[in-house]
Amino acid sequence: MVKQAVLFDLDDTLLWDERSVKEAFRATCEAGAEAAGVDAEALEEAVRKEARALYESYETYSFSKMIGINPFEGLWAHFAAGEQEEFRKLQQLAPGYRKAAWTQGLKALGVEDDQLGAELAERFPAERRSRPIVYEETFRVLDALKGKYKLLLLTNGSPDLQKEKLDGVPELVPYFDHIIISGEFGEGKPAASIFRHALDKLGIEPVHGIMVGDKLTTDIQGANTIGMTSVWINRHGVKRNEDIIPTYEITHLEELLRLLEH
Repeated sequence: MVKQAVLFDLDDTLLWDERSVKEAFRATCEAGAEAAGVDAEALEEAVRKEARALYESYETYSFSKMIGINPFEGLWAHFAAGEQEEFRKLQQLAPGYRKAAWTQGLKALGVEDDQLGAELAERFPAERRSRPIVYEETFRVLDALKGKYKLLLLTNGSPDLQKEKLDGVPELVPYFDHIIISGEFGEGKPAASIFRHALDKLGIEPVHGIMVGDKLTTDIQGANTIGMTSVWINRHGVKRNEDIIPTYEITHLEELLRLLEH
């Protein structure tokens, strides 16, 4: 069946979000480690642990999980957009959450310093915002597809944060006929509803689309649910179980071009 449209995930498919976050943590933790006399890697591990635990303790957790907002996005998101009431709760929680994650991370290493925790809580968002990193093959692939296929970006996350990520790489947006953000739609991948909404925007049936993403549990499961071809980009050699099986598995985004040719 000839494909008419390619749907892309954003984070860790086109944008190298994992690296951006890792580098922001490294820069922030090195500054914190120097100030507090602790190990930078130990501080990162402690802050990540505290952030996860705090994030999961909030009443907004189930909503955040459904929309697809992870704890480390909460460490730099404003949550100023989005119509749902939960976004207003997240907006109120965010400043305290950021400070608590860093302060408690320091405390886990024996450092009681609220002021330093507050400083690091503000430094991390600045470090993350300064690192809009794109995979080196992203634009080559999009250049090859533009004009041959309809292109749609289907991303989970908070509306303002995902738009801010795109604003950091403004040349990315013009490639896409449509951009759908779960926080605007009201439900995130892998829900069948957001995939059907995407296909309605494109005016195609599932058999005419192909979904490309790095997460089995969101991108691949959602595409499989509605009968759309799924392509899992597995850059790090992750071993999958047999619960979610992609139509195709690739290790580099440019392999997608050969798949589409055949």
